[in-house]
Amino acid sequence: MSKIRIYELAKEINISSKELIKMLGEEFNIIVKNHMSVIEEEDAELLKEFFEEKDKDNEENNYEKKEVKPKDKKNKSKNKEDDDEDEEVIIEIEDTITVKELSEKMKKPTTEVIKQLIFMGVMAGINQEIDFKTAEKLAEKFNCIVIKKEDNSAVAEDELYNEEDEQDEKGVKRPPVVTVMGHVDHGKTSILDAIRKEKVTATEAGGITQHIGAYTVDINGEKVTFLDTPGHEAFTSMRSRGAQITDIVILVVAADDGVMPQTEEAISHCKAANVPIIVAINKIDRPGANPDRVKQELAERDVVPEEWGGNVICVPVSAHTKEGLDSLLEMIILTAEIQELKANPDRNSKGTVIEAKLDKRRGPVATLLVQNGTLNVGDSVIVGSTYGRIRAMFDDKGKKIKSAGPSIPVEILGLSEVPAAGDRFHVVKDEKTAREMADKRKEKIRTEYLQSTHKVSLEDLYSQIKEGKIKELGIIVKADVQGTVEAIRQSFEKLSSEEVKVRVIHGAVGAITETDVMLANASNAIIIGFNVRPDTNANMLAEKEEVDIKTYRVIYDAIEDIKDAMVGMLEPDYKEVVLGRAEIRQIYKISSVGTIAGCYVQNGKITRNSQVRVIRDGIVIFESELASLKRFKDDAKEVATGFECGLSIEKFNDIKEGDIIEAYEIQEIKKKEI
Repeated sequence: MSKIRIYELAKEINISSKELIKMLGEEFNIIVKNHMSVIEEEDAELLKEFFEEKDKDNEENNYEKKEVKPKDKKNKSKNKEDDDEDEEVIIEIEDTITVKELSEKMKKPTTEVIKQLIFMGVMAGINQEIDFKTAEKLAEKFNCIVIKKEDNSAVAEDELYNEEDEQDEKGVKRPPVVTVMGHVDHGKTSILDAIRKEKVTATEAGGITQHIGAYTVDINGEKVTFLDTPGHEAFTSMRSRGAQITDIVILVVAADDGVMPQTEEAISHCKAANVPIIVAINKIDRPGANPDRVKQELAERDVVPEEWGGNVICVPVSAHTKEGLDSLLEMIILTAEIQELKANPDRNSKGTVIEAKLDKRRGPVATLLVQNGTLNVGDSVIVGSTYGRIRAMFDDKGKKIKSAGPSIPVEILGLSEVPAAGDRFHVVKDEKTAREMADKRKEKIRTEYLQSTHKVSLEDLYSQIKEGKIKELGIIVKADVQGTVEAIRQSFEKLSSEEVKVRVIHGAVGAITETDVMLANASNAIIIGFNVRPDTNANMLAEKEEVDIKTYRVIYDAIEDIKDAMVGMLEPDYKEVVLGRAEIRQIYKISSVGTIAGCYVQNGKITRNSQVRVIRDGIVIFESELASLKRFKDDAKEVATGFECGLSIEKFNDIKEGDIIEAYEIQEIKKKEI
C-alpha cells in the first residue's frame, strides 16, 4: 500500500507539520513521531477530505464576520514574526553539511546555530561538517525540515518500514483473512464446514452458497478469518472498488474432476489481485481421484506446485473424511507468518463492507471487516457515501459485542443508508463530521457520473498512453478453441513496447460472460473475442461499466488493430451494431424451401435486410444473411422483442433448437479530424 510523508502531506493541505501531527492524534487517533513519519495514502485522502470540509466552514464563517480594524505596527510586526516562526522551511542535504551551509539554508544566524549545537552536546565550528541525523535534530529546533536529496520525490522503500517511523508500523500481529474460491461443486463450503465444525451447506438451497459469509475460527490458538464467496464476481467487484481484503486464497480443485473453467477464472482473479494461492486438492477419497493430474493441469496454467519447483503449496484433502485438513490449516498459518501481517489496534478503525442489506425490522445492516484499529459501539463512521453511528454490533455467531479488532468481521446497525459491498469505512470524530463528508462524497459521485470518463478502449488507447494514464494494456481473450487462445496470447504479448506493456490477464474457451466483464472492469482491461460472442447479460454489463469488447474472425486483424491503436493510427471506418437476438425454438424442414427456424425474439429486433450470425453455445458457427423473415404466413420487414417469427438463412440449413440468431448491421463511421 502506498504511503506519504507527514511533511509532504502538510505541504499539500497548507498547514505546518506540527499542526498536522497534533490533528492526526486528536481527530483520528493516529500517533506519529515527527515530520518524517509516514501514513497510508488512504488515511491521507480522508484527512484531505476532512480539511476541505473544514476550510469550507471557515470560509463561510469568515464571510459572516464583520471587518476587523487593522492593528498597530507593533502588533503587525509581532504577527509577522509569529508567521515566520510557524512557516516551515524544507532543506535538502547530502549525508553531511557544514554548520555555515546549514545556517544559510535555515536563514538563521550562525552564532544561534552553534549555541544550539552546544546545548545538544555537539562541539562544532563554522566550517565543520555535521551528519544527517545531527542536522535533522538541529533543524527541528528552528522549525525546519531536513530531507536527503535523493529522497525528495519519493519515500525510499527501505525507510517505509523503519521501526521509528510511526505507531501504525509498530502494529501487533493480526489474523489472516482467507478467501475460498474454486469451481462450483468442488467442495468450497464443505471444506469450510469441516474447518468450522458447523453445518452451513445443509441450510442453503440446493447446497450452493447463497451469500457472502465471514467466519473467524481458532486454529491451535491462532485466529483465522474465512470469507466464503458465492462466486468470483464478488471478489473482483470488491477489488474494482479498491478493496483489497484478502491475504490468502484457498483454491479448491476436485481431485476427480480437475481444473475447470471457474478454476481458471479464479486463478486469473488471484493473479490480477497479486494474492498468494494455496491449492486444496479436494475429494481425494473419491474413486478416480488423481491429485498428480490436477497438479499437471495447474502447472500448465502457470500455477506450479512447490514439489515441482514452483512456489504454490498444494495440499491433498478430503472434506468428507477430514484427511489433510490439519496440513491445510498449518499451511495457512505458515503463509500468514511469512507475510508478517500486522495492524494497530490503538487507532481509529477502518476497513471494508463485505455485504449489506435493508432489514425491515432493523433498518440498514452491514457486515464489515475491520482491517485496522478497533471498532466500538458508539463510533461515528463514514462508509462510502453513507454515514452513521454504530448502535449495535454482532460477531459472526450473532452474539452482541462492544468492540472488534483487526481482521474481525462484524455486523453493525445504525447507518443512514445501505452501503455497497466493497465500500471502505472509517471512524471519524463525530456524526456531524461523518454526515458532512458523506454529503460531499455524494456530490462528488454525482459530478463524476455526469462527467464520466471512459475506461480504456482501442479507440482512445494512444491518447491515454501519451497522457501517461496507461502503462499496461490488460487483455482478456476468449476464443472457440484452446489453440487459438494460446496463439493469441503469445502474439499480443510480443506487441509490448517501452511505453506500454501488453499483458493477457485471462484466456479461456467459450462465450464472453459477465465474469469476463467483471474482471475486465476491475483490471481496466479490454476483451477480445474470436469466433465467440458476449451473451445478453455480458453485453448489458459491458455497456453499463463501459468495458470495451472487440470480436474478430481473423487473428491478424486483432493484432493489427492493437498495434495501430498503440501507435495512434487506429481510426475505425465501420462499426458493428447489434440489432437483436432471437432463440430458435422449433425446426421445420420443407423440401422445396429448406430449413425454417421458428424463433422467439429475446431482445432488440430482427430485420429482413440485416446480416445474421448463428451462435451455438456462445460460439459463432456461421455468418450470412436472412433468406426470409415471416410473421405467421406473411412476409415481415422486422420482428420486435417478445414476438415469434419464422426465418431461413441464406446458404445454411444446419440449425438446431437452442441456437441463437444475432442480427446486426455495419454502420459507416466518419473519420476523425486530425
